[in-house]
Amino acid sequence: MRFIGNRSSGKQGHAVAEEAAARGAKVTLVTTTALAVSVGIDVVRVNTAAEMEQAVLSRADDADAVVMAAAVADFRPVQAAASKIKKAAGVPEVALEPTADILAALGARRRPGQTIVGFAAETDDLHANAANKLVRKGIDLIVANDVSAPGVGFEHDTNAVMILGADGAAQEIPLADKRAIARAILDAISTTRSNQ
Repeated sequence: MRFIGNRSSGKQGHAVAEEAAARGAKVTLVTTTALAVSVGIDVVRVNTAAEMEQAVLSRADDADAVVMAAAVADFRPVQAAASKIKKAAGVPEVALEPTADILAALGARRRPGQTIVGFAAETDDLHANAANKLVRKGIDLIVANDVSAPGVGFEHDTNAVMILGADGAAQEIPLADKRAIARAILDAISTTRSNQ
């Protein structure tokens, strides 16, 4: 059957989880993928944005850092069809409604000393759009990437990002494998936490 979704593979989120675990962190990975993970990482598999919201928000209070690398859908169909929609019935009209904004919820309820990291998949005005999202969500760091660039973002084993901090700092990480990007993200988290 057909569905509305995106091309996100989960590879960047998994790379962050693996790197954090390798550095000795206790890691809970909320994921929609079946990618393998190292022993010791607590894996919570979800299928929908609503399940992702429940899984993340029910665990976030216990975390020193929350990295929201998941490309959670902004909208979902108001109603899912119980059976296949036949072509003979004509072109269907699909009404959408917004999903919960998990990142904004994390920013709003963050406890003192907690670090919240968001991601921004953009196709234009990377710095401006990411900086705006950082402020709107009330978070500490945002990892932005231009998903229209070759080898960057969804489905690739590589990524190129700009890491922006609430303090105005910006760091560009050129095209590299996603584990190298994860190292840069965790280094930025460590720096942010040491300055809190």
